[in-house]
Amino acid sequence: MINFILIILAYFIGSISFGILLSKVFKIQDPRSFGSKNPGATNVMRSGKKLAALLTLLGDMLKGTIVVLIAKLYLNLTYDQVLLIAAAVFLGHLFPVYHQFKGGKGVATALGVLLAIDIHIAILVLIIWLVIFLISRISSLSAITAALCLPLITFFMHVDQSFLLLSFFLSILLIYRHKENIKNLIEKKESNFK
Repeated sequence: MINFILIILAYFIGSISFGILLSKVFKIQDPRSFGSKNPGATNVMRSGKKLAALLTLLGDMLKGTIVVLIAKLYLNLTYDQVLLIAAAVFLGHLFPVYHQFKGGKGVATALGVLLAIDIHIAILVLIIWLVIFLISRISSLSAITAALCLPLITFFMHVDQSFLLLSFFLSILLIYRHKENIKNLIEKKESNFK
């Protein structure tokens, strides 16, 4: 019962959308009303407020890192229970209870969760994202490529089957949340950063 409550609590914390909160703090347009209509850092950047975008990125990432680290270090949970907490905070970001279950695409929160579970895998995924972004200047292509590589990296670097399952879970949902971007990439309509 306590573990179930902790998973629900992780989901509620994951449901906090820093893009929406910071758009009110900075008095900018709600990110759900322009661009990709996604409340993530990339879309907040389109408002022209770079600080708001940076804080959105950090907030969405750190909520994953902090929640999982607390579960890992202080709550006397098993490894599998910590992974369930990680999945819950990630799901909260994608399907937030506070915003009619319409959330972000999960890139920053997935990275935050990975940083808390295995920093080496997180760094490799981040390097892949950065390399693809520097070549293409397309954020969505970078995220999709990193998501596709995540299970492979986990398979070759980690022997724990539970973490491998989580990596597939994160990867599938990240790609699913980028389905419109994939369509735009195929049609060569996806926007990039100059």
